[in-house]
Amino acid sequence: MQDRFLFDGDADAPVTILLAHGAGAPMDSASMTATAKALADAGFRVARFEFAYMAARRTSAGRKPPPRAETLKPEYVAAIRELSKTQRLIIGGKSMGGRVASVIADDLYAAGEISGLLCLGYPFHPPGKPEQLRTKHLAGLMTPTLICQGTRDEFGTREEVEGYDLSDTIEILWLADGDHDLKPRKSISGFTAADHMKVMADKVSAWVNSLAR
Repeated sequence: MQDRFLFDGDADAPVTILLAHGAGAPMDSASMTATAKALADAGFRVARFEFAYMAARRTSAGRKPPPRAETLKPEYVAAIRELSKTQRLIIGGKSMGGRVASVIADDLYAAGEISGLLCLGYPFHPPGKPEQLRTKHLAGLMTPTLICQGTRDEFGTREEVEGYDLSDTIEILWLADGDHDLKPRKSISGFTAADHMKVMADKVSAWVNSLAR
């Protein structure tokens, strides 16, 4: 039986980052694990969790397709409620996980329950379908937000995203030649995946330190 949460970092860290997975890979995927380790090394307590459809893939229930992101909002809120109390909480996730967090963020931020939103490879649109934007709610987002995005992410490249109407509360860290997992092609960019993880974690630290609460 998989535990409800996977934790990395010091349990007494002043800031906890709660991360949900993307549509097709679990909370212990290589990408999520590398991200959690980098953030833990930067001084955060990181908690990862799975939505029910993904957890079911670990059982005899078999492989279930991901549901519509909007239907997962209650599950994300439930995870927040189940997480042990922490001094400060940042919510977010990888791809779809970050998208779900972005839809619930403003209510939680207004209530003083979270300090910010962290999205890793935000799915601005489905691959190959740039006209199907998932950005409407991002134009009026009130929650302080950091999006870490690879410049060649097929869910939203730098050239595409720079033309979107996004809230002034959103800051974007662009990682050179990064794909949807933020990984660069070393032969082209001169960077490694580990380099980008370190840059990402350092940026998250600086961003969290800049938040008002």
